[in-house]
Amino acid sequence: MAQGEVLEFEEYVRTRQDALLRSARRLVPDPVDAQDLLQTALARTYGRWEGIADKRLADAYLRRVMINTRTEWWRARKLEEVPTEQLPDASVEDSTEQHADRALLMDAMKVLAPKQRSVVVLRHWEQMSTEETAAALGMSAGTVKSTLHRALARLREELQARDLVARALEREERERCAA
Repeated sequence: MAQGEVLEFEEYVRTRQDALLRSARRLVPDPVDAQDLLQTALARTYGRWEGIADKRLADAYLRRVMINTRTEWWRARKLEEVPTEQLPDASVEDSTEQHADRALLMDAMKVLAPKQRSVVVLRHWEQMSTEETAAALGMSAGTVKSTLHRALARLREELQARDLVARALEREERERCAA
């Protein structure tokens, strides 16, 4: 590239830099990436400056180079692997515990009287309001509240008792394995 052409390119960059940077900012969200994109496009264009016969089309040429460069970066980042000190947790949704909790709760619900069970199901599983539950069961709102209170207290007692039994069984199993 001749010295006169270098000055011509430098002059072009000096006068059009702000407009080209605005174009780059529209292509990538990060301002630093936009500056990198413009610099990369300018470096690529510099080598082909002589081939641009109509310099009035230089903006369009540079914008096309920026679009192509951004596309290359996007494709490269999509496949890029990033080394890290620790591997991320590869957690797979394991619903076993959730199913076990649900089965335990369903079994514990058997200790409730039918009316208590109905109130708990409608209020908590169906998420009905107190008034909706009262209307569905043909009782007053106060009766729904007191029945729900007693039912939840009974469920807590039952679950605590089952937890104590489970702990005792675990302790016996550990002692048996240790012996």
